[in-house]
Amino acid sequence: MDSIRVRDFITNEVPNWDNEIVAVARFKAFSGQRSDWEPRFVFWRDLIIKVATHFQFLLIRPSQVKNEWFNRGGLTPLCLDHVLSLMYNEGDITRTVDLADPTSGRLSQLFRKVSNLITRPSAPDITSEECVIVTTLLKDKAAEVVKHLSESHWTSSCIVTMKKFQGICGGPEEASAILRYLSGCGTAQYLSAHKKEFVEGVKVSLSGASLSSISNLDFDVLHLIWTTEKLQQQLDVIDRRYELSRKSAMDSLHSGNRKLALRYARELKLFNQSREKCSSLLNRVEEVLGVIADAESTKKVSEAMQIGARAIKENKISVEDVDLCLRDLQESIDSQKEVERVLEQTSSYTDMDDQDIEEEFMNLELAIVEESEVHTPTPEKACTGAEERASEVLNDAFSNLKLSDGQASAGKLRINQVVSGGDKEPKKLEMEAA
Repeated sequence: MDSIRVRDFITNEVPNWDNEIVAVARFKAFSGQRSDWEPRFVFWRDLIIKVATHFQFLLIRPSQVKNEWFNRGGLTPLCLDHVLSLMYNEGDITRTVDLADPTSGRLSQLFRKVSNLITRPSAPDITSEECVIVTTLLKDKAAEVVKHLSESHWTSSCIVTMKKFQGICGGPEEASAILRYLSGCGTAQYLSAHKKEFVEGVKVSLSGASLSSISNLDFDVLHLIWTTEKLQQQLDVIDRRYELSRKSAMDSLHSGNRKLALRYARELKLFNQSREKCSSLLNRVEEVLGVIADAESTKKVSEAMQIGARAIKENKISVEDVDLCLRDLQESIDSQKEVERVLEQTSSYTDMDDQDIEEEFMNLELAIVEESEVHTPTPEKACTGAEERASEVLNDAFSNLKLSDGQASAGKLRINQVVSGGDKEPKKLEMEAA
């Protein structure tokens, strides 16, 4: 079923997946230098990671990737063995055995590290592995697990049973891979307690800091948490049986079988008594866990106060100076809150309509244009006005001028008028009377 979904996803996501010519070029084996087939390697690598990320496949099976994911009518890519091997060498995928197993004990882990330093392991055949881990998805899933735990715990670290940890991770195999990765980062440690029953758990750092060594208190807390889960499971069973007995009692009353209804009523009373005892014990265990959590918080506060007192003493700072700094800090905080309060009461720019802004902008543009026309006339208009005034002067001169025939034939009348056109060069108007 997963292979069918994967093939449908690939068909929709990869361009020209059903193109025979393109498929032949993609499916052929790598040959020559790396620069010749590097683009095809990047294509297959990115496609494998994309499929795993889309379907949240933290663990992928190389045989399934090769024979089912990219199968096109019985044809599979000839280069996938090479692609998976390069992905392993470059850290895109890893084997489960490459991550240290925190459940194997310190001595076994130390022996494994020493053996790896002495003998260089040979390159493994990735295609023969049962499962490999997608590295990028492993990091993302580990971060999601830590975030999920931090939402229900307010301390810097927490302890959960292995069953709950597996439920958060999505299964035993996924939980094993994530636990190996977090243990390698120093932010998780495996716990196990042998009392009446074998109890497994995980201590996880929620602050990102490395965990300190495991104490006896951690094992006691693990056992208490395991006890609360067992008691809660018992309460759920009692509630289910109570509901069944109540339904049977109601059916017996409706059918008129009073004797059977009384028997179910006795069962209901026993279930109520069992539930009260179980709830009382669960509340007592939760109270103990609350006291332990409060004690840890008090311890951290006490340690912080001791560190602060030591720092004050080493830097020769008086208590009055510290008090003054705290008062200044509080005043700054109050001022900032006052500014935020005023800003919240003031309407924001986002409340304005875009159309109102456009109209206001157009009004500003029109005002600027009108102001420029009033104070700075254009050269063309200035020149035209001067020419009109010169034309009027000439017309008046000709209307008042009387010429005789002799004067007209004897000579010429030449009138030169210089007109200034603003910034342009002066123009001459010449009139001749013949």
